[in-house]
Amino acid sequence: MLPPPRRTTPERWVAETEGRSLLKLDIPPDAARTRSFEISCSLQVRAREAHDAWHGLKVLVDGAQQWARRVPTHESGRDSLDVRFRKTVEPGQPLRLSVQAELHRAAPVTLQLVAEEET
Repeated sequence: MLPPPRRTTPERWVAETEGRSLLKLDIPPDAARTRSFEISCSLQVRAREAHDAWHGLKVLVDGAQQWARRVPTHESGRDSLDVRFRKTVEPGQPLRLSVQAELHRAAPVTLQLVAEEET
């Protein structure tokens, strides 16, 4: 029996939403190989009020908190909060990502999750 063919193109998974504060991305398992992903999460917001606005981002990986931060929102126009990290996924294991925006006197513009396989 021949081994399964090797993937020649790295995996790239993207989830994006506009105007919402929760986003999930579920990457199915690969039965034959270990994969390493660079994960990037990006939140774009706009201040609703010029005084005392803030925005935060919480990232969960397989149900466990990976990262969280809260920052003041710039008073004029849009602001953002971004994070990047690496995650290794063993054969047969899925990767479940979730990002939650936390907002005070700010509104979500876009929320994005990208998982790019490193080769």
